[in-house]
This record gives sequence, C-alpha cells and structure tokens, in this order.
Amino acid sequence: MGSNEFRFFLSCDINLPVTFRVERLEGTLPSVNSPNSVIDSTTEERRPELYVECALYIDGAPFGLPTRTRLESMGPSYCWNELITLSTKYRDLTEHSQLALTVWDVSCGKDEGLVGGATILLFNSKKQLKTGKQKLRLWQGKEADGSLPTTTPGKVPRNERGELERLEKLVNKYERGQIQHVDWLDRLTFKAMERIKDRESCRNGNSYLYLVVDFCSFEHRVVFQESGANFLPPPPITSTNELVTVWDPEVGKMNPSEHKQLKLARSLTRGIIDRDLKPSSTERKSIQRILKYPPTRTLSGDEKQLLWKFRFSLMSEKRALTKFLRSVEWSDVQEAKQALELMGKWQMIDVCDALELLSPVFESEEVRAYAVSILERADDEELQCYLLQLVQALRFERSDKSRLSQFLVHRSSSNIELASFLRWYVFVEFHDPVHAKRFYSTHEMLAESMTKLAPGLNGEDGSKLWHSLVRQTELTAQLGSITRDVGNVRGNTQKKIEKLRQLLSGLLSELTYFEEPIRSPLAPRVLITGIVPSESSIFKSALHPLRLTFRTENGGTCKIIFKKGDDIRQDQLVVQMVSLMDRLLKLENLDLHLTPYKVLATGQDEGMLEFIPSHSLALILSEHRSIISYLQKFHPDEHGPFGITATCLETFIKSCAGYSVITYILGIGDRHLDNLLLRDDGRLFHVDFGYILGRDPKPFPPPMKLCKEMVEAMGGAESQYYTRFKSYCCEAYNILRKSSNLILNLFHLMAGSNIPDIASDPEKGILKLQEKFRLDLDDEACVHFFQDLINESVSALFPQMVETIHRWAQYWR
Repeated sequence: MGSNEFRFFLSCDINLPVTFRVERLEGTLPSVNSPNSVIDSTTEERRPELYVECALYIDGAPFGLPTRTRLESMGPSYCWNELITLSTKYRDLTEHSQLALTVWDVSCGKDEGLVGGATILLFNSKKQLKTGKQKLRLWQGKEADGSLPTTTPGKVPRNERGELERLEKLVNKYERGQIQHVDWLDRLTFKAMERIKDRESCRNGNSYLYLVVDFCSFEHRVVFQESGANFLPPPPITSTNELVTVWDPEVGKMNPSEHKQLKLARSLTRGIIDRDLKPSSTERKSIQRILKYPPTRTLSGDEKQLLWKFRFSLMSEKRALTKFLRSVEWSDVQEAKQALELMGKWQMIDVCDALELLSPVFESEEVRAYAVSILERADDEELQCYLLQLVQALRFERSDKSRLSQFLVHRSSSNIELASFLRWYVFVEFHDPVHAKRFYSTHEMLAESMTKLAPGLNGEDGSKLWHSLVRQTELTAQLGSITRDVGNVRGNTQKKIEKLRQLLSGLLSELTYFEEPIRSPLAPRVLITGIVPSESSIFKSALHPLRLTFRTENGGTCKIIFKKGDDIRQDQLVVQMVSLMDRLLKLENLDLHLTPYKVLATGQDEGMLEFIPSHSLALILSEHRSIISYLQKFHPDEHGPFGITATCLETFIKSCAGYSVITYILGIGDRHLDNLLLRDDGRLFHVDFGYILGRDPKPFPPPMKLCKEMVEAMGGAESQYYTRFKSYCCEAYNILRKSSNLILNLFHLMAGSNIPDIASDPEKGILKLQEKFRLDLDDEACVHFFQDLINESVSALFPQMVETIHRWAQYWR
C-alpha cells in the first residue's frame, strides 16, 4: 500500500454486531458505605461488588436494551475483561451514536449503589469509528447520560490532560500496530511510563475513577456513511484553519492528460521501435518484478508502458503474455490488432495463465478464444479440476454460444463424468437473475450434442446416456420430498428414522429397486440400482440430512448424504480446492493423506455429499478421553509410539498438517470438535465449510485451526512427532505457494458466483486469499513465518473457551 493511500470500510457495509470489551476499573473507590455516611469503628466493613451497565444511544435516544457485565468483587483492581456484543449492527449506527457506561455496586443492600458513569461517542470528529482501548473518566455519583450533548463525557477535558493521557494515547496506537515494535526500547519505555503513572497518582491522590474499554478493530479504518448514500457530504466550511474534506467525483478515474501522453508515446513507438530493442539491466529487473506480480495486481501506467516498449523481446517469455495483454489499450483499434498478432506468435503459455485470460479483466473475444485453445491441451482429469470455475466463467463471455461453452460441451460429450458434472453445474445456475439464459443455452447444447452420439462399446447410444443423467434430477426431487416429510414428523431423531424407513418400504418402495440403473450424481461411472431402507438413517441436525445406502450394479453399496435447506455450493468449492491442493502436493511427492470427499450441489438449497465412515473428535474424546486411546483400539502396537502403529501415527500427523495449511490458506472459520472428523486409519479431515476467506462467527479465531487434543496426540509441543508435523506444514505451505497464481485465478473466476462469502465482496475475498500466501517472503522466511503461526495458534486460549460453550449448546440441542 502506498504511503498516500487511505483504505477504509464504510460503516453502512458492515453487517456485524457492535462489539467491545469492558476491561477494568482504575483508581480507588470512595467510601463503600454511602457517599454521605460517616464511617466509624462500629461500621461493618464490606467488599464492593461491581458490574457495568452498557447502553447504546443513537441521536440522544436509547436504542435497544442495556447489557450488563458479570459481578466483580476482587478489588482494589476490578477487572471484568468481558466481551460485550450488542444486538445493534455497525450499519445501523448514526454519526452521533454513543455508548453510556454506568458502574453499579450491588453490595449496598436492597438499593444498588451508583458508583459513576461516563459516555463516549463511537465516531470521532473525522467520522471514523473509534478503535482500540479507551480510558473514560467516570462522573462519580452520576448515571451515564446518553443525551446530546451529554453531561457525563468520558473524555478528559483538553485543559486537564497531562503527560499520562498523552502516553496512553501513544500506547493505544502501539497496540494497534501503528507504532513500530522495538523490544529493548519498548521495555525501557514501559518502565518509565510506570514511574510517571505512580508520580501522577501521588499528585492527584487517586481522586478520579477511570473505566477502560477496548473497541473492536478492523483491517482498515471504518468511515461513517449512512445506508443508501453514495458519497460523504462535505462538512460546512468554517472560518478556522481546520482541514476541510471535499468530495471529488473524479477520484480514481483516468487522468486525461496522462492518457493522452501515453497514447502519443505509443503512437510514436509503434512506427519506429526497433524490434531488437533489449531492456537495460535496471529495466530488466523492473520487468522481472512485474512478472512476479500476482494476477490480482493492477499495473500502473509506467509498468504498462515498460511492457509495451519491450513487447518483442518478451515474446520468448511465456509468463509475460498475461501481463502484456493487461498493458494493451484495447480501445485503440491499431494497438489491439498488433497485440493480437503478437499473441499468436508468443511462446505457448501454461493452463494456469489461460485461466487468468478467462477472468472478467479480459473482454476481447480473440483473447478468450486463445485461452480456450490452451485449455484444449489439458487432459480430462485436469479439466475436471477446473470445470466448476470454467462454468462460472461463462458469465464473462460476450455471447451465449461462446467458444468456451462449445469447448466444454465438446469435451463433455466424450466423457460421462464431465457431462454429468457440467450438466449439474449449469442446472444449479438456472435461477441466476442475470445469466440464467446463458446457462440454459449451454444445457441445451449439451443435450443436443449427447443425443446425437453413436452407440459406444457398451451399446449405450447418446439418447440413453442423456436420459440416465436426466433421471438423476428425478431422484434428487424425490429425496427432497422425503426430507420434507421426515422433517415434519414430531419427536426425536429415532422417530424420524422410523418414518424414513417406513416411506422407503411403503409409499416410495419404487426407490428400493429402480426400474433402470441411475448414474450416481457424485460418481457418474457408478450405476446405482436402489436404496437399502434398513441401512438408511438421519443425522441429528436441524435440517435432518438423510444418510442413504444405495445398492450398486456390481453388487456393492455406496453411502450418500442428502441435505435439503442448505446452500452447499460453498462446501462444493472448498472440497474442490482441497482436492486440487491434494493433487498439487502429490505432484511434488508429498502425500498428506487428505480426504477430499465428493460434494455436489443439486440446487440452490440442496445437494449430495459422499459419506465417509468416521467419528467426530467431540464423540471420540467423550468416549475415549483422547485421540490416542481411540487409535489404539484399531491399530494397537506395544512397541510402536504411544501404543499404536507408526504408520497410523504418521497418517494422523500428515493429515493434520495438510488440513492445517489448507484451512489457513482458505480462511476456513467456525471450527470446533464436531466438524473435525477422524477415520479409523488415522486420517483426520474437516467438514461443514459455512465460513471461508477469513469469516468466522466466533470472536478472536486463531490463525490456524489446530486444537490442543491434536497436539497431545502427537506427544505434546516438545515431542519429535510435533516437530515432524511442523515440518510437513512448512513443506506443504511452500509447495502450495508455488501454485498461488492458479488458486487465485480459480477464485477470480468465481467472482460472479452466488456463493455467499465470495458474492458479498469478491475483490476483498480474493485479496484476503492472496495475503495468506505471503508472496513477499522467500521460502526460508516462510518457514519461520509458518512456524510462528503454528505456535501462536497452539497457545491461543480463547478458542478453548468457545469450544466449551459450543459443547454446552450441543448438549442441550
């Protein structure tokens, strides 16, 4: 970020509840008996019991119900350190919103004793949300006043501020990372501050009480804006020398003089440039730096000019093509024509770069057609890895029957797996408000192409193949109906299971034996012939997902989970990424025993998941007390580490490492012991990905999802197995960093999708993903960075408290 850049969020865009932490009370309480009573030797001494009442006022009127902290009686330093979350959201705040905080003492008998109150505005004079620690002076004996203007301002008057207030303001900036940390100097400074604090306390005689609260911080500053407004109105111009904020509607637009200069420079260069012109040493370094930019980086005018100037010498550098095409002024017909000519002569690029050319950045049909020609070199296995994103890229095409859609249909016609997944991916988008017609057109093209196929080796013609795929939709519709019927049954889960088996054996008995085999939506090469009622069940969950056992044509069975009422397109994306990363790691000879189970969204609120026999860590710990005890049951070995086989422990360590790295990169949130599952062979894996790209419903999530029970199963943080775990983590992280451009390109193609955590702010989500790769560091520095990350996550205490609360909630469900 440049030094002149000011990045910010708008308050009207933050759909999160107002959160802050009430920390402590500083100062000495007055007489605890009564403000007017005389204390004598016969008065019984009692210990104050304090709580803080927090009320939100908007424009001078109370908004919502007040919230109270717990009682605190451990004086003289009363420390609550309690997180308060109000029902009001940041987007609902106005410019004059304020927080009224009143301290009460309940040790006074029947009537609660008023200690004092203070009020603080949530936005400062620059309309920026206040963050970090705030020290409020209490008005003793007065309840906090939320009117405008308030009679109990917590801010110390300017004329009464001393050295201590100035230093505390600097400490606040230091804790928010706005002042550089220098360990040896920081220690000296804090010691000096303690001496100043003691001196000020002696001088003032501790006559004041202060309440310390800590406001939530965000990645960037939050600027107030009313919902629905499209700009910040300029404040009235005053006669003082204060800076005035003026709204400029041309900020961020192209500078016409710079644009003209660029066109003149290129027009001169186009005619006289020497095709053998080579960059100097300095220019070569600049070009190499530009080529290392991630695909999310926007090129400056000078960088574009540099690439255009040496375009001929860059034609042998395949990495340079995407950057060169970004530097082209496509509105200039002659320049665009020359760029396309050079593109055809450029060294062949990789499939990863071809995906970038299909992003919304590139609108030229010729460029997008060139990208498709590169994709034609990929085999079916690789193409299936990117199929979900390629379907989403259809949004950015200029016609319904584009080169990309024709390519996808052509390749799918000769591969039943590609055909099945392509059909489902476009089928789910039929409800898209903007591009439904385009997806329907692709669906029709696929149907037409497949029905024209000649009979294959197994005798199935195209019409029969297509009919087998259409019957998948009929099956999911019936399963959706069953889910609704079962959900309407009153009673516990067992009664719902009985209802499910009753339906399958009675009214819907045709589902137990299909007239014709149906291709499994999750594995189209597998033919399923019916459901086994006695082996089908329901999960104990609010949505009552079905766990169905299907017979297969070869005499075996396969188990599938069907969910109705939940959008699993986000889970589908995450598991696809896990599968892709597993492939990338194995290409580097690193098998971390991941479990990329199959997930398929069959509608906006329904889908299928592959059932993997496993148990949640919550259940394992409740029944076996530890992960090792559970694994000893299946893989005992008296001479092995911790009484289990070395192979089993190695599998567990590797899978923990793999998912630790992947969940960190993808920013997976809401992790608890119920969505961490363990297989009998020691493979650990994650499920339920409702929060990604840094979103998490829990406050203060650790950077990496690593619980203490997993570390204990490796022998603790000092064991050789834990060291091996960290080694696998660092190795996997550096391998995946090499493919950062591929992963970023795939997420960029999802920018127009309806997946919740991407659709809310695609640009921000992709930038968050990019930050996780730490592309500014080399491999060695990344090893140190990731080891520090692991240590920080293991020592995080707060997630353990949240996990306990989650267990209570599960118990009462």
